[in-house]
Amino acid sequence: MRGSSKLRRLAVAVLAASFAAAVSFAPAAGAAPHARVWTLTTPSTSPPARAGHAMAYDPVSKQVLVFGGYDDAAYRNDTWTWDGTTWTHQAPATSPAPRAGSGIAFDRVTRQLVMFGGFSGSGYLGDTWTWDGSISSWTRRNTPTRPPKVSGPMLFTDPVTGHVDMFGGFDGRLFQGITWQWTGTDWQDLHPANSATARGAAIAQLDQADHTVVMFSGIASLNAYDTWTWDGATWTRESPVHQPPSRFYSASAYEPTLRAVVIFGGGSGDGDLQDTWEWNGSDWKQLQPGTPPAKRESQGMTFDPAVHRIVMFGGQVNGSVVNDTWTL
Repeated sequence: MRGSSKLRRLAVAVLAASFAAAVSFAPAAGAAPHARVWTLTTPSTSPPARAGHAMAYDPVSKQVLVFGGYDDAAYRNDTWTWDGTTWTHQAPATSPAPRAGSGIAFDRVTRQLVMFGGFSGSGYLGDTWTWDGSISSWTRRNTPTRPPKVSGPMLFTDPVTGHVDMFGGFDGRLFQGITWQWTGTDWQDLHPANSATARGAAIAQLDQADHTVVMFSGIASLNAYDTWTWDGATWTRESPVHQPPSRFYSASAYEPTLRAVVIFGGGSGDGDLQDTWEWNGSDWKQLQPGTPPAKRESQGMTFDPAVHRIVMFGGQVNGSVVNDTWTL
């Protein structure tokens, strides 16, 4: 049995049970909007194939960071960076333990990436790590308050405070529905008056044009085929006219030229997807950006200002992990 299928088996098993889960970028001055076409890049060196890795843009180092994931044989804990043209293997003095399914996002206040949770192959994780791009260093944060150990939590930049918020995840038994905020030294439960329903492995991305976070689908004990927004104080269930098919372990990024959150692919009960959609603040619209990458799930995706493109790396394709790099 293929090792990479563990992520999918977990997701599909939970899905079956449920039916019996940033920073501001502006276009460069004078830059013309680019044609929205998926393009396979051919860097001279690429990270080993993987799925379920953490991936985010770090505006301090001005590079995209990839950490960990599952490579068809084992869980990884290597760190790679992308400068717009080249992948570089980093060698920090300390690294988080191997994992897949962790969440990561940029904290504007502390100017660091914050990563939480994941699955190690033998258990769920509840540790917090920060990445300082100015010195290419991981630091474990021993917090007084510890959110539940989960895989598939959604981490995103809060639209008001600029801190990293976290929602949901799966602890091996239950889906979580708590909204947490990273203070720079600890986690605090925000106790919003209205909360989204518990889930994991959903899309959650800061919509910089609308100053809200949009969350879509995922895996849950109850139906998670819905769209929610977070304004920094409360969750609101939206009623868009159009909506993508439900999905889990998909990927998203905010695209400043479109002024929209873009999502691609992900897993579903009927197999993996390869569709591209945008959220414009009130509705979903399907895009047709040329020939898309292969159907996949558990890939990483973020916006890269160096090339003014969305960059996507890796994931699971037809049951095997890959290491291709795509831009949009």
